[in-house]
Amino acid sequence: MTTTTAFTDVCMSPRLLAPGATAADLSTHELRYGPVAYGDPDGLLRTVAESGLTGRGGAAFPTYRKLVAVADASRRTGRAPVVVANGAEGEPASRKDKTLLRLSPHLVLDGLQLAAGAVGTGEAHLAVEDGASYLESALSRRHDPVPVRIVRLPKRFLSGQASALAQYVSGDAPLPRHQRPPVRERGVRKAPTLVQNVETLAHLALIARYGADWFRSAGTPAQPGSTLCTLHAPGREVRVVEAPFGLPLNRLLPLHGVSAVLLGGYHGTWIPAAEASQRTLDATDLGAGVLAALPADRCGVAETARVLRYLALQSAGQCGPCLNGLPRIAAAFQALATPGPQAGTRQDVARWAGLVEGRGACHHPDGTARLVRSALTTFAPELDAHARGLCTASDPTPSLPIPNEAH
Repeated sequence: MTTTTAFTDVCMSPRLLAPGATAADLSTHELRYGPVAYGDPDGLLRTVAESGLTGRGGAAFPTYRKLVAVADASRRTGRAPVVVANGAEGEPASRKDKTLLRLSPHLVLDGLQLAAGAVGTGEAHLAVEDGASYLESALSRRHDPVPVRIVRLPKRFLSGQASALAQYVSGDAPLPRHQRPPVRERGVRKAPTLVQNVETLAHLALIARYGADWFRSAGTPAQPGSTLCTLHAPGREVRVVEAPFGLPLNRLLPLHGVSAVLLGGYHGTWIPAAEASQRTLDATDLGAGVLAALPADRCGVAETARVLRYLALQSAGQCGPCLNGLPRIAAAFQALATPGPQAGTRQDVARWAGLVEGRGACHHPDGTARLVRSALTTFAPELDAHARGLCTASDPTPSLPIPNEAH
């Protein structure tokens, strides 16, 4: 079960999520936020540039630059662009996009209309794994200038990858393709395509209403605004909260009795709890918006092995790093998770992580290598204990969610 916080513990008023964790229908949405004007795309682009809004899908790329790049590619090629709102959220540990679409669907749909106007297109799609019928019902109550089609995605880790998403909207299998040219130049049906995370679009809708200064009143000068986070804390239900950038992580996660924190999700990084206590919420390592605390009585090596097996199975199998490298890394890390002699396995894993990085059709090998490196560092003492035939964990219960995993 996923819950939302009352926001008092992150010291900011709600922006994106409806107060009280109740879904906002269209009339409630319009009463809460007021109307949004669609008629001035150039003015909107200026405001977005001034706001400093960056993408909330993981890359933290400046939203203004992405909008302008798609519009420029359209003018250069003479092809009408396409806009795709990315609500796939294939990351198993994340709940933020699903929660946003459930509680504030009209904020996302407002942002989708604004993005379509900014790049000059009459074609828009909203891609989701869950909640398609609910969103279609919300759409039926609106009278938008650009029609929106709901796209039902298969439940896979890579379904929301930008090029895979563009392929699927085009009618093909949701498989990533090589990153050149990028989808902003050649995406859906080879047209310039804006793929934008649904949370980013919701922020866009608020910036259009309230302006850049309002948006920058939260966060830091270098990283303005707020972001949605999915929090996994020992003994608590999974929660989705909105927090300003710059907030200390220990204000979001209780770190007592915790050995490590996973930042960003399964393509993210492990850091020791002591280091997490000194960190603040930072867009550069937030990834999919996941903050997961590992209880001190669990084995971080075993948890990482579970995740790596899942990531290897989720590979599209189109390139050598995914087809051969990730299964080999996952199998080796599983060997490290079993107490006993390691021989050169630890060194092999580190070497293989370096070999797959930067060589895949998409960033799946890169994200997996990032997780591996952080685990080798953060859990080095536990790896040393395993090499001596010991495991310091006292509870074998899995901590991180893995879809369809048999326990």
